Amino acid sequence: MLQPERPTPGVTLPGADYCLRHEDASFLIVSKPPFMLSVPGKEPGKLDSLILRVQREYPEARIVHRLDWDTSGLLVIARGARPHAELSRQFQDRETRKTYQAMVAGEPQNNEGEIDLPMRVDLDNRPRQIICHIHGRHALTRWRVLERLGECTRLSLEPVTGRSHQLRLHMQCLGHPILGDTLYAPPEIQNLSPRLLLHAERLGFTHPVSGQPLEFLDPAPF
Repeated sequence: MLQPERPTPGVTLPGADYCLRHEDASFLIVSKPPFMLSVPGKEPGKLDSLILRVQREYPEARIVHRLDWDTSGLLVIARGARPHAELSRQFQDRETRKTYQAMVAGEPQNNEGEIDLPMRVDLDNRPRQIICHIHGRHALTRWRVLERLGECTRLSLEPVTGRSHQLRLHMQCLGHPILGDTLYAPPEIQNLSPRLLLHAERLGFTHPVSGQPLEFLDPAPF
């Protein structure tokens, strides 16, 4: 199977835009499409990003957390300094609840499990990450089978920690890389999808003002 031409990494796919899922005086819930940066890139031509687009309508908007350029799904964006501080604290203290859905190659032997492997950046090949038991930071992922499809499997993924590329690297370590992953999957797995089949579908946190528990759902588009 020939892989369709992908956009240049870090460049927004023409016609792509975010969807507003919820609006509150303290925060916004948006769904980011694949092939859009969460924040501006450092290189010329890679300034277009989710947060800059949101700020055109909501100048007070502040980014709280990020998704990879080629990952889609839910993000909470703070409106103002005080909500930003509280939401950022919740993410730092791991009080949020995040669930992703992914399509991976092959079929895991078990129906659920955990991957506890420390990670650090690959200094010779940024932005790739590697497993490192000496200098790596703790990284824990819980996974559960949702659907077995023969050559691939639909998984629910819970990143207990929030390391860069955690789900992508941990799935590779499990022996079941995510379809369409151009960083961690072998070419034959990359070519099975024109995009990375990883989507942030569920996001839960506490309202930064009222303290009310909240949860938002954005079903995977694949």
